[in-house]
Amino acid sequence: MPMDTQHPGEPEAPISIGAGSGSAGDISPPFAAAYAAPLIPLRRSLRRHVKALSTGPRRRVEQLLGECLVKVNGNEPCDIRVLNDDFYARVLADGSLGLGESYMDGWWTVQDLDGLIYRLLMARLDERIWTWGDVAAYCSAVLFNLQRRSRAFQVGQRHYDIGNDLYELMLDRRMIYSCGYWHMATTLDAAQEAKLELVFRKLGLQLGQRVLDVGCGWGGALKLAAERYAVSGVGITVSREQAAYARKTCENLPITIQLQDYRDLKEGQFDHIYSIGMFEHVGAKNYRTYMQTLRRVLRPDGRFLLHTIGSMQSTNRTDPWLEKYIFPNSMLPSQRQIIEAIDGLFVVEGWQRLGRYYDRTLLAWRANFERHWPQLRTSRDARFFRMWRFYLSASAASFRAGKNDVWQVLLTPVSSAGGNS
Repeated sequence: MPMDTQHPGEPEAPISIGAGSGSAGDISPPFAAAYAAPLIPLRRSLRRHVKALSTGPRRRVEQLLGECLVKVNGNEPCDIRVLNDDFYARVLADGSLGLGESYMDGWWTVQDLDGLIYRLLMARLDERIWTWGDVAAYCSAVLFNLQRRSRAFQVGQRHYDIGNDLYELMLDRRMIYSCGYWHMATTLDAAQEAKLELVFRKLGLQLGQRVLDVGCGWGGALKLAAERYAVSGVGITVSREQAAYARKTCENLPITIQLQDYRDLKEGQFDHIYSIGMFEHVGAKNYRTYMQTLRRVLRPDGRFLLHTIGSMQSTNRTDPWLEKYIFPNSMLPSQRQIIEAIDGLFVVEGWQRLGRYYDRTLLAWRANFERHWPQLRTSRDARFFRMWRFYLSASAASFRAGKNDVWQVLLTPVSSAGGNS
């Protein structure tokens, strides 16, 4: 019988899978159709660019912003102040990549950055301006496995290995780098602890059990599990800085930290597995391999908790600015992609939505980052400050606009007999 992962007082029920046409659990659009989608907006975008040549880049950008109730050099918090007139042509030519890069370069500024991006997303400008770079990214993702084993450590090197001091000052005291659970929490520390407890309760951790943390970060989750539930465990990460830090964090505990890609997990048996904020780096071409690997090392009566950011539609790539500057080779899974990946391997016992809490989490991280910038700036320049601020603000806006969600999916193995274990 499916387990009820909803808790008393929780305002929103878990998503039901296969609930019927038009329901919250209806998984659409078709996977192949989603992959073909770029052709239509590209054609429309090219027509708009041709129109922009006759009206001038500035006028076209002002028209687009006007649809979002945003003015150039206006007096409202979401109005942008343009400091370089090349901004207009750059945004039309490069889309979201040009918007982010021009902000990093100081070509424009705004008082309410996340508020501005929220307005742009609600007007779907991200879907209306397509560039040849978007087409190239789409084709590359179709032709190549960008998350293949030889590229697995790139995100560790380019994102997680840029300095533990940054994450120590930005995150909570356990350094948990994923959406907090603010249902009854009032601080970032409390929200992250509540999220971890939510995971551990769903898994049903018990004394003496052995757990696997896929994408263990700086070791905060494993440390709490070992100290509070007396379990032993293994954590894997593709970040050298995280691995070294996690080993110190979990020192004198029955925890092993391995610098390792998930595909290199050897035969073994774990009572339970959880993965928090790592599945976003796996990629659609590898979802099935990921699930097969974890099924192989999970006991037949074990549980697997997948905590991941999710996309409202199937895709094969991420935003070009995020890809270039923040999360290389990243990709958000859809409901359909997850369901297809677990087919015949796992049964869904519960699917809970937590995306409404990520806006608040991201703004808490941004506040910490800005407050501690005087300490961080000794080894980072102003362009990094604007890049990181744009990343946190744009991410917060995407959740506020409902572009992304956060899911906790509780899974149990399908037995060899074809039924639930």
